[in-house]
Amino acid sequence: MTNHKQVVYQSQLDHKSKLSLRRRTRRRFNPRIFIDRTIETIAIVSLLLTGFSGVGAMACWGMEIIETNANPNIIISGWQQQKSICLGAMLVSFSAFLGTSLVGVSFSIQRDKF
Repeated sequence: MTNHKQVVYQSQLDHKSKLSLRRRTRRRFNPRIFIDRTIETIAIVSLLLTGFSGVGAMACWGMEIIETNANPNIIISGWQQQKSICLGAMLVSFSAFLGTSLVGVSFSIQRDKF
């Protein structure tokens, strides 16, 4: 029985000493991980912005149709300008997504050394 207690006590000491050693080590800054996470974040945000801008453009298009049907004497509608802004934001954010995806793929191919 005493041997078993000693083994358990020794394993607990080893576990505590390993934990104390882990706390002392500092994590080093890895630029590859930082770049990968940045590219991934930009790609996700640009896709979300593309979707929201597309929904906004469709809403402005619908409001423009409603306003035109309500009063056909209106030549230039304010919704047309908002629709153009949303479509421009959608185009820019989608091109940002394509650009970050291309950069991310080129970094992964460069690391794999095909």
